[in-house]
This record gives sequence, C-alpha cells and structure tokens, in this order.
Amino acid sequence: MSDLTPLDIAHSAMEAAPNDDAIRLAFYERLGDGELFLLLEAEAEGETIKPQTFDIGSGEIVLVFDRQERLTAFTGEATPYAALSGRVISQLLAGQGLGLGLNLEVAPSSFLMDANGVDWLAETLGHAPDQVEAKIEEVSAPTGLPETLITAIDTKLATATGLALSAYLVGVKYTGGSNGHLLGFVGALPDAQGALAQAAGEALTFSGIEAGAMDVGFFDANDPITPRLARVGLRFDLPQPAVVDQVEFGAPGSDPAKPPKL
Repeated sequence: MSDLTPLDIAHSAMEAAPNDDAIRLAFYERLGDGELFLLLEAEAEGETIKPQTFDIGSGEIVLVFDRQERLTAFTGEATPYAALSGRVISQLLAGQGLGLGLNLEVAPSSFLMDANGVDWLAETLGHAPDQVEAKIEEVSAPTGLPETLITAIDTKLATATGLALSAYLVGVKYTGGSNGHLLGFVGALPDAQGALAQAAGEALTFSGIEAGAMDVGFFDANDPITPRLARVGLRFDLPQPAVVDQVEFGAPGSDPAKPPKL
C-alpha cells in the first residue's frame, strides 16, 4: 500500500502547514467527498447498518478507511462494511456522540476526530447558499473572487455527472440595487437542484469564503437570461454520462434518495 490516496496527500499537506486554514479545509473537503469504508458489527439489514464502535477512553469512535484493503489490514480478516461518502457518514453520526477514526494504524492519513468534530463536519457539509428569488437586472463578468473558489467550484462540478448541462459564474445586480455573484446552473435536473446548491455551498465553505458571497440560480436553456449568462460568465461544463443504464440499488447508501439508517 505504497500508493498515496487523495486523503493521504491532503492530510500530509495539512500536517505540514497547521496554521493554514485553506489547506486544513481542503482536507475536510476530501474527507466529505470521498468514498469511505465504514466498519460494521454485522452485515447490513436492509437499509439499517450498525457500525462497530471502539471506546478510546475519551469517548466512542467508529472506524473508516479510504481503501477496502486498509480496512482488511486493520482487522486482519474479512469484515462487514458499508461503502459511503464521508458526507453521508458524518450526517449519520451527527448528534450520536460518536467520534471518527480514519485509517488508524494503516496509512499516513491516520486521523482521529472527536464527536464535536463530527458534528461540525456534518453541519459544515450541510451548508448551502441561498437560491435566487430576487429579480436580476444586470449580469456582468465575475470580479474579485479568489482563485481558490474558482478551483473549488470546478472540482465539485466535475463530480456532478449528468446533474446539469453547465453552470455560469457571473456578477449580478438585483432589483433594489444590491450586488453580488451568482452561480447559474443551466438544464439542471429538478431533483438535483438541492444537491447542486449544496455542492456550491461546500465550494464556498471549504474555500474559506463567507456563505453570502455567492447565490445560486437554476435556469432553462431557453430562458431569456441564459444567453446573457453565457456572454459574460465563467463557464463550467458538467460531465455527461456516455450511457444511461438503469441502476439497481442494493447496497446501503447506494440510493441517494434512501440513505442508510444507524
């Protein structure tokens, strides 16, 4: 297991610069975005899972690993697990008084988070910017936004396959004179709007930018404002699936509409 994972790299960067908030937030962003293997007491029953807990003296924790081989290296045998995103795991654990141990004893990204940290992560990952309701009077090219935010948006939307056609980051002036920035999604699936707004919110949060720095809007390709967004906006193209197959949801957490239960 000599190959470094994205979490290994992000953790190493955080350890090397403990006072850099942007680098620290980047580690937590990777933790929330990545697939993790949660150690279970027994095989899942339907949509219900029961994580194996460990008492470390200061409280109980559950264990997650960013590779299945790392989980096996820790347990020394085949062990039941649930493969879930860090975001889903933090939401499941929030308010349960449980901490989180990542890759303990088996990787350079070995990391321990107490119950308060888990609650913070779940809350942080749940933030989303406000969706636009005010009337837009003018749109312009975005100005004054840090490159870290642009990169974060690009990274987030690169994983949002098929949820929308594209997005445009623009400056806006609303009725009443207020100004701001808008991330406008074009051709978003109706059921995906909440997830896209949350992704935009996480890009803000993990860039260290105040949540009020950007609004989110959803537009059809034939909306009158869409050509205006395209003329002046910074465009992000979301990846599109090459083949659309019917997916059968079997494992806990594989259906986003039915998250697993503890």
